[in-house]
Amino acid sequence: MAEQAKLPLGKLLIQKGVISEDQLRIALIEQKRSNEPLGKLLITLGFVTEATVRMALSENLNQQSADLTSLVVDAIALKLIPKEVAKRYRVFPIVYERATDNLILAMSDTSNIVALDQISAMLVKGITISPLLVNESDISRAIDQYYGFELSIDGILHEIETGEVNYASLGTTSDEYSQPMVRLIDAILADAVQNGASDLHFEPEQSFLRIRYRIDGILRQIRSLHKSYWPAMAVRLKVISNMNIAETRAPQDGRISIKFSGRQIDFRASAQPTTHGENFVLRVLDRQKGIVPLDGLGLGETELDLLKLMIARPDGVILVTGPTGSGKTTTLYSILNHINTESVNIMTLEDPVEYPMNMIRQTSVNESAKMGFAEGIRSMMRQDPDIILVGEIRDKETAEMAFAAAMTGHQVYSTLHTNSAVGSVSRLLDIGIVPDIMAGNIIGIVAQRLVRKLCTECRAPHEADEVERRLLDLPEGAGPQTLYHAVGCPHCAHQGYKGRIAIMELLKMTPAIDELIARRASTRELRNAANAEGFHSLIDDGLRRVLDGITTLEEVGRVVDLTERLSR
Repeated sequence: MAEQAKLPLGKLLIQKGVISEDQLRIALIEQKRSNEPLGKLLITLGFVTEATVRMALSENLNQQSADLTSLVVDAIALKLIPKEVAKRYRVFPIVYERATDNLILAMSDTSNIVALDQISAMLVKGITISPLLVNESDISRAIDQYYGFELSIDGILHEIETGEVNYASLGTTSDEYSQPMVRLIDAILADAVQNGASDLHFEPEQSFLRIRYRIDGILRQIRSLHKSYWPAMAVRLKVISNMNIAETRAPQDGRISIKFSGRQIDFRASAQPTTHGENFVLRVLDRQKGIVPLDGLGLGETELDLLKLMIARPDGVILVTGPTGSGKTTTLYSILNHINTESVNIMTLEDPVEYPMNMIRQTSVNESAKMGFAEGIRSMMRQDPDIILVGEIRDKETAEMAFAAAMTGHQVYSTLHTNSAVGSVSRLLDIGIVPDIMAGNIIGIVAQRLVRKLCTECRAPHEADEVERRLLDLPEGAGPQTLYHAVGCPHCAHQGYKGRIAIMELLKMTPAIDELIARRASTRELRNAANAEGFHSLIDDGLRRVLDGITTLEEVGRVVDLTERLSR
């Protein structure tokens, strides 16, 4: 162990089988150019995760390491170190132990003697520091989260109105004074990411600008600004999203890529002319949130095993269906991430590429370059793929090409806009796919919706009433059933809900269902056949969540039709 502790990080990671000699060589070449730490470069190049580097460093330095996301932060510890100091030295105070006068300090580089000396000199005499190795991006995120963004937005607005420079909002990384409008947009984007928004809306009205965030699928008004702010803000948004700033009468699309809290966040930008000026909508593409482990999708044990069986089949089509914003892309990326190894060639065709992934060949659809979905699949077939992801099946030509790929021994994943898994069959018939081609070539269909999760800090229990008991299909003789309802507290911004979870239905194609599809059976017949084979619908999965106390009947009723339960 003593010999291993002397090993450089690169050699240690090779010894553990985490990276190859070639990958280390690439990182070392990059290090000569940029002079960045090796660990950081290996993460940027996508060869290792931050957690892997942190654990290797802690073992190498014989020091404790921790995942900051799972730690509870101490308010007294926060007061000991100002935000500016935390940002300058990339540290974050976690806990102040009063009994021993010890401050546990998260650091990205625990061997930084200068930082430790400066912080020790700043603290009250007698307080000792225990450094804890933590990912740099986790530290940046914690600083932004716990020291707050709201003040900086207000400070910049005050500066624009009065002309007084707000030095607190300038940040410690920039030496020179930057344009306040630039910092205002940066602060709003950072605030949206910090609040977990999936979309930002800049909506000009006759006399003011409304800013709304879509959080957990629901739009919330965050701020209202005077209309005089908007022209300069719109120009700034166009500049960073590579749009034409002179064009105000035609819709435009763009993309923004900014580093927040030590991690890359992308925004898909869209400008639309309206009666009161250009309306801007930004879709937040957070790579860390976009790809979750397969077992993190929230499926029941039976459904998860069924999904893994479907993925294991070597050829055929797997469809993920649901309306816009129902998490289809996240599910597909999670599946691809699960099967992404060096032994398979995965190729994707998307409109546009949302989350870049290592080892996967990703292509954006480009209609102007005659690269639509159908042409893209045709071209991909000559690239020796094992697995193909087609962003969306929109027309007959794309659908036919997807099924042709499946019939030639490829596994094809795609999305479809339908209300249910069984309803996808009639949608494909409507597009123009022959039933004989569908039967035997569809592996399975996943339909999903996203429901908000109850805030665990403030949810309140109540006994199920008669209507709720009927919806939950509880037998008459059963005892009282406890459910939970939303209340609202500061932890969830008084919404009663915090975060979202997917409810899913998985329809695995069986010989009996394939036979029904081949003879154009009705949706009712298909559903009855699926139910006979143990199919659990979206409603069943949603009500399972209600009984588990994760969400409410009102929330499930918002995304699926519960009336059929009452009519039975």
